[in-house]
Order: sequence, then C-alpha cells, then structure tokens
Amino acid sequence: MRLNKYIAAAGICSRRKADELISSGEVRINGKTVMTPGVDVDDKMTVTVGGKTIAPATKKVYLALNKPPGYVTTTKDEHDRPTVMELVADVGERVFPVGRLDYDTTGLIILTNDGDFANSMAHPSREIQKTYRVQAEGVLSKERISKLRKGIDIGGYVTAPARVELIKQNPGNAIADIMIHEGKNRQVRKMFATVGNRVISLSRTAIGEIRLGGLKQGHYRKLKREEIEKLL
Repeated sequence: MRLNKYIAAAGICSRRKADELISSGEVRINGKTVMTPGVDVDDKMTVTVGGKTIAPATKKVYLALNKPPGYVTTTKDEHDRPTVMELVADVGERVFPVGRLDYDTTGLIILTNDGDFANSMAHPSREIQKTYRVQAEGVLSKERISKLRKGIDIGGYVTAPARVELIKQNPGNAIADIMIHEGKNRQVRKMFATVGNRVISLSRTAIGEIRLGGLKQGHYRKLKREEIEKLL
C-alpha cells in the first residue's frame, strides 16, 4: 500500500493532506523520515505521524455532524481553538473531516476514516452539490439573485452558476437557499457580499442528497449504507 493511502486508511487525514504531512517531514517508517508519498508500506513496518504510531483502521466509519459555530473543521488547530474532533471524541475510531466549514458557519460536515471515500468526495470532477441556508442583510432583489445564479467575480475567481431560491424577504434581511458545487474559502459569504448583501448567518443543510434534517448542533449520526453509496 502506498504511504499516503496507508495514512488515510488509518483515519489521520485525506490522501491529499497525507502528501502534505509527508513532504513536511512529519512521517517516519521504522524510525526514518520518509518524504516520498509513493513509498510502499506493509504491516511489518512501523509508521509514525507526528511521533505517534498508526495503522489502518479495521472498521470504516462515516458520520454526519451538525457543526456549531465556534469550531474549526480540522483535526488540530495551531491557535488552540475548539475543533470538530471534540464533538466526535466518543466514536471509538480515529476520523477526520471531509472538506471544511468556516469557524462561524454551522451545519453539515461528514467525517470518516475511509481515505478513498474522502479522496473521491473531494475530487473536483465530482462536482457534489452543497446546499446552504443564508440569512443576509438588506433586500435580495431579483437582479442580485440573477447575478448569483449566473456566477460572479469574488476577487480573482468567477464562481460557477448557482441555484438560488429566496425563502423570505424580511424588512431588514433576507433568507435564501443557495446550492453550489465549489468550495472556495468563504465562498458563499463573498458571493453575497459582492452583490451587496452581507451574510448574517450561514448553515450548510445538505451535501448531495445527505440532509441535515433534525440533527441538533453538536450532535452526529452514522451515515446509512444507501447514503454512502449515493455520495460515491
């Protein structure tokens, strides 16, 4: 098994992140630092990441978590902020988040220890749709919705066409759903800010056909087999 796949199979991170760990000198095989992701590894070797010995997980785990605000979507934060890992500490298997949500954004995050699954989910060619519920300041006019739907420049990057539905226009703010398949940093917030509507609150309600439903903030559930198959 290739080293980066071995690390992902151990539930440390995705293969892409494993490549970064390897190139940064965090990975050792039998005590020697290895910086080549394609090195083959077998069960007779001792692999360590950050000084901790790892091994492929024996049981695949797939979780849907409703992330509260004030948590970062990473396995470890250099600024000591709370991470989503604290919310799944009782799972019994080491898992990692697939994708990310901003610190203040709430909603659906998928966590797993299946590196191949995570790699497939993250591949740009998949174009998996993600749905967000947005509360934004001001009036979300038809003209602004049209701009969001067509795709707009958010600062050196033009977004792909999006699906946008106005749910409710209040006196001082609007509530809308937006569906995109990209995942640029703070993309939805930047899109709405560009058309003149600052985002007040933002929550991801669906990834593909996996929906948040009635899952409470800070709680998680196991994905059903049919849900996993739909994502793949």
